[in-house]
Amino acid sequence: MQRLTYSHTRAASYIGYVTQAIMNNLAPLLFLTFQRQFSVSLSSLALLITMNFTIQLLVDLAAARFVDRIGYRRVAVAAHIMCTVGLLGLGILPSVMVNPYTGIMIAMAVNAAGGGLIEVIISPIVEAIPGDRKAASMSILHSFYCWGYVAVVALSTLYFTLFGTTRWQWLPMAWALVPFFNIFFFAKVPLRTLIEESSSPIPLRKLFTKKTFILLSVMMVCAGASEQAMSQWASLFAEAGLKVPKTMGDLLGPCLFAVLMGLSRVFFGTKQRALKLETLLLISGIACVTAYGIAVFAPHPILALAGCGLCGLSVGMMWPGTFSLASRQYPRGGTAMFAMLALAGDVGCAAGPGLVGLIMNNKTLKIGLLTAVIFPVVLTAAVTMLKKSAGKGSEQQGMGGADRRA
Repeated sequence: MQRLTYSHTRAASYIGYVTQAIMNNLAPLLFLTFQRQFSVSLSSLALLITMNFTIQLLVDLAAARFVDRIGYRRVAVAAHIMCTVGLLGLGILPSVMVNPYTGIMIAMAVNAAGGGLIEVIISPIVEAIPGDRKAASMSILHSFYCWGYVAVVALSTLYFTLFGTTRWQWLPMAWALVPFFNIFFFAKVPLRTLIEESSSPIPLRKLFTKKTFILLSVMMVCAGASEQAMSQWASLFAEAGLKVPKTMGDLLGPCLFAVLMGLSRVFFGTKQRALKLETLLLISGIACVTAYGIAVFAPHPILALAGCGLCGLSVGMMWPGTFSLASRQYPRGGTAMFAMLALAGDVGCAAGPGLVGLIMNNKTLKIGLLTAVIFPVVLTAAVTMLKKSAGKGSEQQGMGGADRRA
């Protein structure tokens, strides 16, 4: 048998992010079906999204304490087992339980726990792989979330076209094959840990005394909210708000969003040495504000869907770019730092779609989506403050000040 190498570790990690894309984006494609078949309200659908990311952030918080002690391999394998069980449950439980909505919640809760562990463990696994192009590797890794998202939308749309939405139960069970395969992959690939590269990681309490880390955490909240507010509601917004057919809406809404988000991450992964992260994130924030405006105010559905796509292009760099900035600023941050950043991101992933769903339920779909523009605005402000802080740090170092990096 051929010996597995770190190339196989990267491949397993990429599949891990595809799995997370399935966890986060399959259920929203079924929201309108849930609404019609089980009479689930918009506020109840919003609760599913909020529950999903709330569980993920609680897992992130707990994982900061136990991942290094349990070991990367056991956590990665356990995460994929949970995702497999959750997807199977999503296909089975709503049909066998007295209350179908409870079945959906249970399945999504198990999925969320697995997805949260994947989010915590995969980034440090890739960061610990030997090599000097850490930022590029991180961006390519996160692009596979986008390609997984594209596959979920495209293949699920094909399934609905061939078999109709009435047989939706078989779809999540088919997607369960992806995490099921990766259980065995992660059981065998070689793994290193960040502690091997940094024997004395910075304590979390010290990180939270750093103004720069607080700004990075705010940026992660806004990155998660800006991305998921559009991602989670684009399918329903296109079909119910823009009145376009489901196939067209899914392909030109969430699918285009994911394609452009992935392309932006691949671009950064190949060009990151020639780009300044802070400037790129600033441009991303401004472009995201513009994208939400186009999606909401465009006079024609096709232009509105183009706004959804532009949103994907603009948010693509926010999450991995902030991770890379944190890794550069705090090279001794360790697994706990990645867990805290993932926690901040999941706060945004819960808050963004939750806020949009709340407003949609009380106002209109367009007004609900427009409220999400607050997140890229705050991200832009945080990046501006970070740039100013970095400039002051450089001036202090020029006058003989100490290096400000922890």
